[in-house]
Amino acid sequence: TTNDLTMAARGMSGGMQGPAPGMGPIMVLNSKTQRQTGRQAQLSNIAAAKAVAGIIRTTLGPRSMLKMLLDPMGSIVITNDGNCILREVDVSHPTAKSMIELSRAQDEEVGDGTTSVIILAGEVLAQAEPFLREQSMHPTIIVQGYHKALQTALEICERQSVTVDLKDTERMKELVQSTVGTKFSSRWNDKMVEMALQAVLTVARPSGEQQLTEVDIKRYAKVEKIPGGEISDCHVLKGVMFNKDTTHSKMRRRIENPRILLLDSPLEYKKGESQTNMEITDEADWNVMLKMEEEYVENMCMEIIAHQPDIVITEKGVSDLAQHYLQKANITAFRRLRKTDNNRVARATGATIVSRTEEIQESDIGTKCGLFEMRKIGEEWFCFLEECEDPKACTVVLRGGSKDVLNEIERNLQDAMQVVRNVVYNPKLLPGGGATEMAVAVGLRHAGQTVTGVQQGPFCAIGDAMEVIPRTLAQNCGVSVIRAVTALRAKHAAMYEADPKGQCHWGINGVTGELVDMEELGIWEPFTVKTQTIKTAIESACMILRIDDIVSGSKRK
Repeated sequence: TTNDLTMAARGMSGGMQGPAPGMGPIMVLNSKTQRQTGRQAQLSNIAAAKAVAGIIRTTLGPRSMLKMLLDPMGSIVITNDGNCILREVDVSHPTAKSMIELSRAQDEEVGDGTTSVIILAGEVLAQAEPFLREQSMHPTIIVQGYHKALQTALEICERQSVTVDLKDTERMKELVQSTVGTKFSSRWNDKMVEMALQAVLTVARPSGEQQLTEVDIKRYAKVEKIPGGEISDCHVLKGVMFNKDTTHSKMRRRIENPRILLLDSPLEYKKGESQTNMEITDEADWNVMLKMEEEYVENMCMEIIAHQPDIVITEKGVSDLAQHYLQKANITAFRRLRKTDNNRVARATGATIVSRTEEIQESDIGTKCGLFEMRKIGEEWFCFLEECEDPKACTVVLRGGSKDVLNEIERNLQDAMQVVRNVVYNPKLLPGGGATEMAVAVGLRHAGQTVTGVQQGPFCAIGDAMEVIPRTLAQNCGVSVIRAVTALRAKHAAMYEADPKGQCHWGINGVTGELVDMEELGIWEPFTVKTQTIKTAIESACMILRIDDIVSGSKRK
């Protein structure tokens, strides 16, 4: 039983107090629950956070290792994407679970920096431990110090940032390079970078009156993974492709400048919504009924053929009869295309999806596609709609040796595309390679001297915590960590002394572990990713520090 909940009132002062003599202590909580309170809870939380950060630590930077995970289903995941690893790991500690939520939030919000956010949060909590242990400081004071430091850190980031022009492909390439460079696919860096940039800039389109651009990667940049081939065969189509074959073998397989019609109605006889029974008394009526069905289908086909499309794509079925009519009119038909694919085709070819055949207009027909062709890749037939003029949707074709390789490359590409998207939204960059973190650390140390009172300790602790990123980078390269970090710190401090408002872009080269100027090396990260990482890490650490009681073991169902 837990001591603090045994309310045994021994002295019988005031009549109604406590149990009658001889009665045992009163239990409030169920005896099965485990409960940690106060210091013990905080310290166990910090330990859990450190453990989670420890799992992820080796996957930061260009010299990162991969993790191999077995899911409960027995399939394997090989990855170094922070979010992906933590998603697969089965964790029982409540604090560790909330840490894992962090990387998911980071992934959904900005798509990159999932590893750094966990490492930072773990480090920020680890820095709080001595304050709790030795100085027995109250958590709220630490939290206040942390919040102040967060504001200062964001201001320092503002100062360090560089604005970029989206048309400047060199700069943009460097940016994506630094994202993909830490991933498995870094051997085909140039390829990946080209693909990510191409895909996002294809999909980006201005929306509304404001100068905001809408970049919907999920919907309009489809990734098609086809095992086989070589990774260097990956490419972004100027158009779309989908895994469907023509409905009739005699239909044309290659059309230049096709006219494309998209439908989402079935080209077959309408079946009643509810079940209907027809009783036919006269033999002739049966033939009449069949004829009516045929005429209905024929009518629909005639309405389509009147507009002379070359390709008809519908999301629903196409009956044999309709196929026959379309084939006679030399029209290629596809049936049962997914709704999402259909939207993509519409964006790429400039067609409008029509719901009823009676309502087809000339303007609904897509004419922007340059070439339609059926190609066989591996065992399957794929339909390619290529060479579109100014497509607003695209398909990324990934080829690779095995399924695992493809999945990993897809994840890497997702990250790269997210990064480009962030820059399209907010065209500011920060230096990578631990340069920003070091600048923040040095800036916070100097600012910390002006903070008065008890909060000064926690305020400066955030500065120390920031150094974990350059430190981990150096560690993963296998150079002497202390030397590298000290040299970097000295460099930044000297620059800061010279000009507190200036920018210092020195960081650690993740491959060799030497100190370099990030401008020369060309390693940049989007401003949004960095600031989001710092915000998420510090805020979650504050939340975890505030917990002073963990009761586990809920009601029995």
